[in-house]
Amino acid sequence: MTGVLIAAASGVGFGLFQSVNVRAARGVDPFVSTFLQLLVAAAVLLVVTAGAGELSALEGAPAWALLDFAVAGLLHFLAGWTLLNISQRRIGAARSSPLLTTVPVFGVAVAAVTLGQLPGALGLVAIAVMVAGAWIVAARGHPASGPTRPADVLPGLLCALCWAVSPVFTLRGLEGLDSPLVGVTVGLVASALAYGLALLAHRRAGAWSGFGGSALGVKLLAGALVGAATWGRWAALDFTDVGPVLALNLLSVPIVLFLAPRFAGRHLEHVDRRVWLGAGLVVGGALLLLIGAA
Repeated sequence: MTGVLIAAASGVGFGLFQSVNVRAARGVDPFVSTFLQLLVAAAVLLVVTAGAGELSALEGAPAWALLDFAVAGLLHFLAGWTLLNISQRRIGAARSSPLLTTVPVFGVAVAAVTLGQLPGALGLVAIAVMVAGAWIVAARGHPASGPTRPADVLPGLLCALCWAVSPVFTLRGLEGLDSPLVGVTVGLVASALAYGLALLAHRRAGAWSGFGGSALGVKLLAGALVGAATWGRWAALDFTDVGPVLALNLLSVPIVLFLAPRFAGRHLEHVDRRVWLGAGLVVGGALLLLIGAA
């Protein structure tokens, strides 16, 4: 029961993060926004890891394991979170969130390429349902801006792809350093450092101009929420199986569909029956895929 509760809290936390983040992401540089998000989340995970006494696991850890964790972090956090911020800026949180749950579809493709594992009949049905749901969400234009262009949907799908590939490196790293909490912390810190160096090397005029007092405060809150949700996802795996954790993380979708219009305004986050239908199909397909893999 403890693992289920933690996983549910993580799913709720990630939904709150996306809903809060969409308000902070409007009108600001998505790269600076991601850097602040990474910085706060890395600080949260460092405090948690130190409090759990797991930093000592770094002593004598093989360099290749740390490198794998760093690569996983660069894919999941640096690339994935950047694409998430770009997606929210282009099509909003309500339509981005269901697209992010297509991670299992890309995960199946990655498993087929790297391990030769092909889905069964139930898996193929689940993938078809998810693709249909994602298409319904993606094709739904905004009353003010018209139909959605394929380029607007691409960042959300690429984010899901990055999140599907990163576990390959995480699992390999765990073979040399059996501490998921340390692994995700290493990935976050590496991503924050890489992002900071990139921003220093490629300074753009006005990149920080959109971060006034309120916008900065909202962004820091979003970073704290996603840091806590990320920790919760890994902590839940110590108490329960992967399937329930992944399933409960889907709680983020209805939370975003409900809260994003209230946080960002219904004129920006237009959620109608079609968006709810598409999101329901994506979530339902993900649950079928999890059942088929159990």
